[in-house]
Amino acid sequence: MKSRFRVWTNYCAFIWQFALDDLKNKYSGSALGIAWAFIQPIITIILYWFVFQLGFKSQPVADFPFILWLLAGLVPWFFFSDAISNATGSLREYNYLVKKVLFNINILPLAKVVSTLLIQFVLIVFAIIFYCLWGYFPDIYYLQLLPYLIYMVVLTTGIVYLTSTLYVFFKDVLQIISIILQVVFWLTPIVWTLDAMPESIQGILKYNPMYYVVSGYRNAFVGKGKSLWGLEMTLYYWCIAFSILALGLWLFDRCRKHFADIL
Repeated sequence: MKSRFRVWTNYCAFIWQFALDDLKNKYSGSALGIAWAFIQPIITIILYWFVFQLGFKSQPVADFPFILWLLAGLVPWFFFSDAISNATGSLREYNYLVKKVLFNINILPLAKVVSTLLIQFVLIVFAIIFYCLWGYFPDIYYLQLLPYLIYMVVLTTGIVYLTSTLYVFFKDVLQIISIILQVVFWLTPIVWTLDAMPESIQGILKYNPMYYVVSGYRNAFVGKGKSLWGLEMTLYYWCIAFSILALGLWLFDRCRKHFADIL
């Protein structure tokens, strides 16, 4: 039992260290280094705020300033989109490791997710600080972020095992993923409210897994514990996440023996 636990902890420690090294290597050689990982999302937040609040004169949502409401929706999206974009090409990026017989290539997509998760933690802290500057201080409801964060990691990990596997065989996958992410972004109420849509469309959009995450983050930051879903919808979201994870792991395992030959 102790030996299994030791193996597991060593495995987790290796993934953690690999993720840190991957994050450092991604920005090595640039003047600002890893700071670029946070500059881009912050600039994106400022840009959306400028367009929607100053340009379109967006009004406060749920009695919250629009910029705070927007921030709560953008933070989880940065993790979801960046993790998928970065991890999809992980096997080709580390093709020299894929060809090593003794290296466990299962960690490559997962390490990309973990490295993006590190950035997500910093962005959450940034959001909390930003809320404090506006006079909204942390409370117990912020603990609600944890289950939604776990859900997002499960969902994203399943997706990246699917996309990274497919990208080995079809190079067009990366471009297709980029288009799909744009579609999902605008179908998720991140920069617009669900109430803006007809009721018939609202019901359909709620089946989007990222709606669950974005709404959950906003519930923690803005809604303060208001009940959003019943048991049926909660089970639906989690079943979708674990089904995609199981499918991704299955496809990855079935195809891994061909990776070295193709790469």
